[in-house]
Amino acid sequence: MSEKTVPKQRPRRGGHGPHGAMMPAEKARDFRGSLRRLTGYLKPYRIRLAVVIVLAIASVVLSMAGPRILGQGTNILFEGVMGKQFAAGLSREQVVEMLRVDGKDQMAEMLSGMDFVPGKGVDFAAIGRVLLMLSAVYFVSAFFGWMQRYIMAGVSQGTVYGLRREVDAKLSRLPLKYYDDNTRGEILSRVTNDIDNIAGTLQQSLTQLITATFTVIGVVIMMFSISPLLAFIALAILPISVVVTMSIAKRSQRQFAAQWDSTGALNGHIEEMYTGHGVVKLFNRQKHALDVFAEENERLFQSSFKAQFISATIRPAMQLLNNLNYVAICVIGGIKVASGALLLGDVQAFIQYSRQFTQPIVQTASIMNVLQSTAASAERVFELLDEVEETPDIENPVTLDGVKGHVVFENVSFSYRPGVPLIEGMSLEVDPGQTVAIVGPTGAGKTTLVNLLMRFYEIDGGKIAIDGVDIRDMGRDDLRSLFGMVLQDTWLFNGSIRDNIAYGREDATEQEVVAAAQAAYVHHFVRTLPDGYDSLLGDAASNISQGQRQLLTIARAFLADPQILILDEATSSVDTRSEVLIQEAMAELMKDRTSFVIAHRLSTIRNADTIVVMDNGRIVEQGDHQELMAKKGFYYDLYNSQFSGVSSAAV
Repeated sequence: MSEKTVPKQRPRRGGHGPHGAMMPAEKARDFRGSLRRLTGYLKPYRIRLAVVIVLAIASVVLSMAGPRILGQGTNILFEGVMGKQFAAGLSREQVVEMLRVDGKDQMAEMLSGMDFVPGKGVDFAAIGRVLLMLSAVYFVSAFFGWMQRYIMAGVSQGTVYGLRREVDAKLSRLPLKYYDDNTRGEILSRVTNDIDNIAGTLQQSLTQLITATFTVIGVVIMMFSISPLLAFIALAILPISVVVTMSIAKRSQRQFAAQWDSTGALNGHIEEMYTGHGVVKLFNRQKHALDVFAEENERLFQSSFKAQFISATIRPAMQLLNNLNYVAICVIGGIKVASGALLLGDVQAFIQYSRQFTQPIVQTASIMNVLQSTAASAERVFELLDEVEETPDIENPVTLDGVKGHVVFENVSFSYRPGVPLIEGMSLEVDPGQTVAIVGPTGAGKTTLVNLLMRFYEIDGGKIAIDGVDIRDMGRDDLRSLFGMVLQDTWLFNGSIRDNIAYGREDATEQEVVAAAQAAYVHHFVRTLPDGYDSLLGDAASNISQGQRQLLTIARAFLADPQILILDEATSSVDTRSEVLIQEAMAELMKDRTSFVIAHRLSTIRNADTIVVMDNGRIVEQGDHQELMAKKGFYYDLYNSQFSGVSSAAV
């Protein structure tokens, strides 16, 4: 698509600006809206989530009972120790009165609230029963917690599975313009890194958030049941904690958004430099590539450092507040035990509850940091899902049977940028079986013409018809199945040579694959490879030459056996001898088929039935080679410039 310059609708975070400069990261966006939309993906799992909530409540209730049970054991132990200090036969009231007579009022007040028996020691059997009950409670609570996480693992992975599937389907519906406007690294970052980040949050943080919520509720109830005064002291930390958490989270949110934007930009640069490393070395641009990498890496470091540091300050800040609160509870609780208003076991249980109260708050504060990152990732994914799609096919598309290949461009207009037309009022008729060569200088609109024919882009005005049917009345899949295409830029995937050729037709037999390879003059060099057709192509098929890659794509087109052929500089990467042979094979393949040939080397299209000469989106000349040469016009100058030493930049 080198002929066009496609403008961006708006700057992409982490994408490239008009002159290759990195666009600055946008501020954090709609946090609540993104999380609300992400929550919508959990709706199919409502029943499972309800079970998780029930399990969370059961687990929390049991865990809340633990400190009270342990407090009872402490009371039994302490009462036994204190009871052993006094002679048997006395009543509790007598012991308290004796202490008051002796002037030990504080001790008397403390013992007045205790249920001890003078002369009786520690009831170890009762303590054993308490410990057994405590173990059972904690075991069942842990089991419910395990079940809760097991179910949430299925919910989170199922949710992300659906999200990935939706993104994958979306990518197939996006127009070619989206891929022109975004780097592959940026797209891959949204599809992989961002979705993985969402998966981690749903897997861990959502479960923790549910448990933390019910833990806070349960702890508050238990603390008030023990001592309203101590409960109010413990709750005094809550508004301060909320203010601290929100203040820090607000600052970290912007940095998390910048972190993921920088990650996408860095991935895009690495992918671009890796795939083009040969060109980078050829032009000695390694230093420039390293400089850009260092710049993007520094941006990622700075944003990540700030995001992690700012978010990490929540925990120590919360711990400081919790420790101060802990000191206050211990002091006031000790005073109340000494005064007999509370039992020692109750204060012990309350201290445990206060710790359990602050722990989910700290945990929730940490989850808020994760949610900031998740919201940034979710919004980037939702931006992709909200991109404008291709115009949907009509409800009852026309299906062509027995295609003849009569193609008509009728007063077609098109522009990549609104208000800047590239093609205006172009008309062209191609009869069935004709070979039409499209030539012209770079940027004339040759490849654009083919893109419009394939409906990679939609025309702004006019009509394109095949056998009298407007291509907009056909389904895109049906339309594109009529074409076979060989591009200048080869595309081969990691796999065997056989699979790459058979990509043209899935149901092809071994004999048909070999026949297509022979027709494209691929068979000979494949036989020289150690594994023949089973030879595996590496990354970007770098283990074979560029010319051999081109031959494989031509063999793929032979196998597809389409009704209409599009050849975009199909022989540009092969040697002269192979070009002659391929031209002969192409001539055989193009018999009785409508063919569009885009060419810069005009010597390869002299035998075309019709040569369409384009310039600035217009057809300036049309005819066969002899007619156009006789006119001595634009084509004449273009043709002769290739043999008269004129710079190739002119053509």
